[in-house]
Amino acid sequence: MMKLLQRITAGATRPLSTHLGYGGSVVLAVFLVSCSTMPASDSTAPARASPPACSLVFIIHGDGDYLYHDTLGKARRADTEILGRTQDIAQRMPNAEVVIFHQVKRRHVLFLVPRHDGYAYHYRDGRLVDKTAYWRDQGDSHFAPEARLYAQFKVARSPVRMTFYFGHELPEFNGTGYDASYPERPVTIRDLADGLGALAGGSTTDLLVLATCFGGTPHTIGALAPHARYIIASPENLHLSYFDLEPLASLDAAPGDEGMAAFADRFARNAFDRLVGDIQTVASVVVYDVNATNAYRASVAGSYDHTLGLARGMPASADHCDCASDSTYATPAMSKGLTVYYRAPRFGRMKNETRHSGWECWRIAETGREPSGESAGMRP
Repeated sequence: MMKLLQRITAGATRPLSTHLGYGGSVVLAVFLVSCSTMPASDSTAPARASPPACSLVFIIHGDGDYLYHDTLGKARRADTEILGRTQDIAQRMPNAEVVIFHQVKRRHVLFLVPRHDGYAYHYRDGRLVDKTAYWRDQGDSHFAPEARLYAQFKVARSPVRMTFYFGHELPEFNGTGYDASYPERPVTIRDLADGLGALAGGSTTDLLVLATCFGGTPHTIGALAPHARYIIASPENLHLSYFDLEPLASLDAAPGDEGMAAFADRFARNAFDRLVGDIQTVASVVVYDVNATNAYRASVAGSYDHTLGLARGMPASADHCDCASDSTYATPAMSKGLTVYYRAPRFGRMKNETRHSGWECWRIAETGREPSGESAGMRP
C-alpha cells in the first residue's frame, strides 16, 4: 500500500487518466465515479497563428467553508457556483485564453488513497483544450503549482490581462487555518501578491478583481500594487465572495488603457447593482487606480503598519473600520484614484452611514471586545 501511495502522489500535475491504472479494480471504479463530472478535453482545437486578444486567470479558493442556503433553504456552495460561472464565461469568449484554477479540500478514496486537491481548466477560443488535476502542496510557495501550470498552458506572448481571486478574506497577518486541508500552512495577502508576480512572469496585470471580504485596505492594495494597474475590491463584507462575471462576455478584444479603466468601472458598477438587488447587508465595491493611490498609501503606511502590529499582538481586540472614521487616515488625498460604489445595510448600527471612503483600516478596541465578521486577519 505504501508503494501504491508513493506511485500515485508522485504525479503532481499529470492528467487524471494517468492514475487510473493503479490500485486494482475497486480503486479504478471509485476513481471513474469521482472524476466523471470533469468535462472532456477538446483535442481538435486548432493552434492559433497569433496570441489571443485577451488572457484571463481565475483562482477559486474552495478549501474552506463556502456552504450557504438560498431563499428556498437549499444547500449550495459558493465556490462550485462560481466555478460553473467562470466555465460558462470562458465558453463565451471566442477571442480569449482563460485558465481556471479550483482549489478544493483534500480528500481520500476509501480513506486511504489521496485525491487531488486542485483542478485546472484551460480554455482557448471558447473551447476547453486541456484539464489537469494537481496537488496544491508541491512547490516553494502557495501559488507555485498554479504558476507552473499556467506557464505550460499559455500561448507564447500572451500575458495575463486580468486576474480574478475568489475566496475568504486574505489575512494581512497570521494566516494559519486559511486552508482547511493545511491548517498549519499560513496564507496571507503577500502569498497572493507573490503568486500574481509568478503568474504574470514579471509583467503587470491590467486588472485584478479581488472577490473577498475586506480587500480594500492600504496594506492589501499596497501589496498587490506592483502587479496590477487597476484593482476591484470591497472594503467591507462581500456577500458570498463573488462578483457578477457577465460583463466579461462582451469583452471580445483587448482594451487599451482608457478602455480598461472604463471596463473596470463598468464591471464594478454591474457587480454593485447586483449586490444591491440581492442583499440587505452592506454593499460596497471600489475601483482602485493603483498609481493614483500611491501618494495616499505612502502617507499612511507607517501608521497603518503600527496598528497592524498591534492587531497581530492582540487579534481579539482588532476590528475593521472605515479609514475616514480615524483622523490618522482621513486626509483629502484619500479619495484620489478611487471610484466608490456603496450602500449602507438596511439594518444594524451602520444603516445610517450613507458614505464610505473606499478604504478600510484596523481599529483596536479599548474594551478588548471580540471583532465582528471576517476580521482579525482570519476567516470565519
